[in-house]
Amino acid sequence: MKTKNLSKTKITLILIGLMASLLLSALDSTIVGTAMKKMVNDLQGMEYYAWPFTIYMLCATVITPISGGLADIFGRKPLFVIGILTFLSGSALCGMSQSMIQLIIFRGIQGIGGGIVVTSVFTVVADLFPPAKRGKYMGMVASMYGLSSLIGPLLGGLIIDNLSWRWIFYINIPVGILAVTIISFIMPDFKSEERRNSVDYSGTFAMILALVPMLLAFSWGGKKYPWISVQIIGMFIFSFIMLGIFVYCESKAQIPIIPLSFFKNRNISVTLIVAFLTNGIMFAAIMYIPYFAQGIIGTTATTSGSITMPMMLGLLLASSLTGVLISKTGKSKIFVFTAFGLMTIGTGLLSTMSADTPYFNVIFYMIILGLGIGINMPIANTNIQNSVPQRQIGSATSTVQFSRNIGSTIGSAIYGTIMSAAMNMGFEKLDLSNIPSNIQEILKNPQVITNSESVNQIVQHTPTQYSSFLITALEEAKKVLSSSIHEIFFFCMFVAIGGFVLTIIFKDAPVRTRESGKKNEEIV
Repeated sequence: MKTKNLSKTKITLILIGLMASLLLSALDSTIVGTAMKKMVNDLQGMEYYAWPFTIYMLCATVITPISGGLADIFGRKPLFVIGILTFLSGSALCGMSQSMIQLIIFRGIQGIGGGIVVTSVFTVVADLFPPAKRGKYMGMVASMYGLSSLIGPLLGGLIIDNLSWRWIFYINIPVGILAVTIISFIMPDFKSEERRNSVDYSGTFAMILALVPMLLAFSWGGKKYPWISVQIIGMFIFSFIMLGIFVYCESKAQIPIIPLSFFKNRNISVTLIVAFLTNGIMFAAIMYIPYFAQGIIGTTATTSGSITMPMMLGLLLASSLTGVLISKTGKSKIFVFTAFGLMTIGTGLLSTMSADTPYFNVIFYMIILGLGIGINMPIANTNIQNSVPQRQIGSATSTVQFSRNIGSTIGSAIYGTIMSAAMNMGFEKLDLSNIPSNIQEILKNPQVITNSESVNQIVQHTPTQYSSFLITALEEAKKVLSSSIHEIFFFCMFVAIGGFVLTIIFKDAPVRTRESGKKNEEIV
C-alpha cells in the first residue's frame, strides 16, 4: 500500500478515527454488562438475560471472516463505513427497544456492525504502517480494549443513575459520527494490490451453518437442554458436517474466506490458538470476578463493576509496551512465554479466592492476570500479518479476530457449564432439612443469595425458630457459589498452562522490511 503522500497530521487523524471506531465496539460490551439488570427489569424478560450478549457475539463471530475477504475485494473504506453505520443504526434501535425480543434483534444488528469495525480497524493499521512498525501501532490501537473496560463500568453506572439505560446506546452516536467522518474524508481507500472480483458465497453459507448451531449448542448446553439431549447432540453433529462442507468449499474456492493455506503454516495455527486461549481466559475474569466480589466478598454493585479495572489497567499498559518492544526487537516468542506464565500465576491465585479473601488481594491477582493478557494482545495480529503476503492481510486479520470471538463465546459457555455443575453438586450436599422447603429452593438461586436486599427480605420473613439455621445455610450457600467460581479459574489455570507449553513450538515471524517485493515506504 502506498501511503507516502500521507502527512503525519493525516496519519494521526486516521489513528484517532481507528481508535474511536474500536472504542465504540469495545466500550459497548462493558457498558451493557453494567446496565443489563436495569434493562431486564424494565423490559420484563429475565428468561432472556444472556441473549443480548450471546446474539451480539454470535453475529460478530459470523461476520468477521466474511468482512476480511470483502475488505480485500472491495477496499477498506466502503466496508469500514458500512460497518460503523450498521453499528450506529443498531445502537439507535437498541435505545428505542420496547421489549427484550426487540433488544435481542437490534443487538444482532450491532454485532454485525461491530464485527466489521473490529476487523477493518486492524486491517487498516496493517495498510498504514510497514511491518517493522506495526507492532507499536497494533498495541496502541488494541489498548482501546483496556481503556473501554477501565471506564465502561463507571460510565455505565453514571449513565444509569443519572439518565436512563437507553443512553448507553445513544452515547455511541456522537463517537460514531466522529469516526465515520474521519474514515470517509481523510482515510485513503486502501485496496489489495491484487484485486479480486468474486466472493466465496458457498463457503460463506457453509460457515454460517457450521457456526450458528455450534455456538447455540455451547450457549444452551446444560442450561436450556441437557448436554446429552437430542437437541444439543444434533446441533453438534450438524455443525461438524457443515464444517466438513466448509473445508471442502474453501479448498475449491478461487478466493476463499479463510485461506486453508494459513493452517499449513504451523506458526499461523499456533498464533490463532494463542488468540483463542487469551480471549477465553480474559472473559472468565470479566464475567465472574465482579460477580464474586458482589456475591461473596459483599462489595457494592458499583465496586464490583469496577473491580476489573486493575486487570484492565495492567492490560492497557502491557499491550502498549509490548507493541513498542516487538517493533524494536522483532521478537515475540519471549513475550508469549511471559504472558502465559503470568496468566498461569494470575488464574492460579484467583482460584484460591474465598469469602475471606481481602479485597486488595483480589486486585493484586487481577493486575497479574491483566499484565499477561495485555502482553498477548498485540502479538497475534503482528505475528500473523508478518506471516502472510500483503494481499492476504485482510483475511489474516479477520481470521485472528474470528479466533478471539470463538474463544470468548466457547469459553463463556464452558464456564457457565462448570459453574452450574459445581453449584448443583454443592447444593446437593447442603443440609437444609431444618429450613422450610420453599426457602430451600430460594437458597439454591444464586441471584438471590448474591443480592443483599433479597437476603434481608428472606431473613425478615423467616420464622424466628429457623433464623439460626437460615444464617448458617446462607453462609454455606455462599461457600458453594465461591467454590463454583474457584473451579472456573482452576480450569483457566490449566488452559494457561496449555498455552505456556504451546509456546515451545511458537516461532517469531520475521519482521519484513519490504512488502510484496517493493521498497518499504517510510511514512512516520
